[in-house]
Amino acid sequence: MATSVFRSTVGGALRAGAVAVRPNTAAMLGAAGARHISTKATLPDLKYDYGALEPSISGKIMELHHKKHHQTYVNSFNDAVEKLAAAQDKADIQTQVQLQALTNFHGGGHVNHSLFWENLAPRSAGGGEPPSGALGKAIDGSFGSYDGFKSTFNTALAGIQGSGWAWLVKDKQTGEITIKTYANQDPVVGQFQPLLGIDAWEHAY
Repeated sequence: MATSVFRSTVGGALRAGAVAVRPNTAAMLGAAGARHISTKATLPDLKYDYGALEPSISGKIMELHHKKHHQTYVNSFNDAVEKLAAAQDKADIQTQVQLQALTNFHGGGHVNHSLFWENLAPRSAGGGEPPSGALGKAIDGSFGSYDGFKSTFNTALAGIQGSGWAWLVKDKQTGEITIKTYANQDPVVGQFQPLLGIDAWEHAY
């Protein structure tokens, strides 16, 4: 995918990373937290028009990706959470275990895409410029240069077998940034904070 549409400031990256830990999504992926979700997941509005990223990404693809694919993750996650809560009330452990895969997949799809939309921006809003500030310095320190970062990121993307995501992440323990890949819709969790994600699913482009 062309990199010309990605936000380039550390503020944009950190703001995007915060999407994954909003109150209504923080407990999304754990079966134990299902009954504590007070509001359903919802499809986030985009901050730009579907056609604003052309010619890097067509408006038609953006609309399909957002309205159909992301909406399906939202609907399927909400459905799985309702079924999971019912299974918990009945102490139906077998069903709870079976539903964990669905909550992880569809919840991960929702979290990943919510962050993905925040990572994108038209040129008029800063998309396409090399990273600046603290993020730019961190990239230079970890990858040698912006070109080195792009080369490493592209290599990681090419190594994904099937569908998945490649992420620029910050290690919460060391403060260092690195690139990690995840299969399917598995989200970035644990000691890593997502900063920039590229969707390697075929429906994205």
